[in-house]
Amino acid sequence: MKNQLEFTLQNRKNLHYILNNTSKENLLKIPAGFRNNIWWNIAHVVVTQQLLIYKLSGIQMRIPNEFVDKFKKGTVPDGHATETEIKTIDELLIPTIQWTKEDYESGIFKDYHEYTTSAKVTLGNIDDAISFNLFHEGLHLGSILALRNML
Repeated sequence: MKNQLEFTLQNRKNLHYILNNTSKENLLKIPAGFRNNIWWNIAHVVVTQQLLIYKLSGIQMRIPNEFVDKFKKGTVPDGHATETEIKTIDELLIPTIQWTKEDYESGIFKDYHEYTTSAKVTLGNIDDAISFNLFHEGLHLGSILALRNML
């Protein structure tokens, strides 16, 4: 799992760069033919990682609950983001993966509630969740790059 978490950390560094080098207007823009924006995709991967890794392990998530309600699977962007929300997600991008690595290495992930994703992949344990999360984040990085090309 060490490699998967290192790869995820590199993905988060890429997202951090995009978040900090894209204007707020462009973060929130939804180009024709798309259902979401760069901002939603970045916040969504932070939320999804916490749900897949921590919540399904029965462990307290390290993100505010209001982000879960706003960016979980099935939500859509509302066209707004406060400076505080952007700053909070920016400050969570890297640490959430670092914390996961530390928590994994310390062995806190003992139980896991089996979950079948919308991609029809069944996650039965923490290793499955970490691997699937990397795949999920890669999909969203691809979406973000496509969105950025449309700006």
